[in-house]
Amino acid sequence: MAQYLVFLYALIILLSQFIVEKAEITNIPCVSDESCPQVIKPLVIKCIDKFCEYFMEGEYEGP
Repeated sequence: MAQYLVFLYALIILLSQFIVEKAEITNIPCVSDESCPQVIKPLVIKCIDKFCEYFMEGEYEGP
């Protein structure tokens, strides 16, 4: 039972880091695509409605 609780605790900590990281990078203001921070592939970054938006390569179908 104790091993199950330790595993669950570790899983919660691991998953919460991804949630925090996702929330951190979605509210970056921008003027153009060049004003957004650089990202590594396969991510693509675009300036949409004055905020930087991240997409997987080939997923973006905007203007």
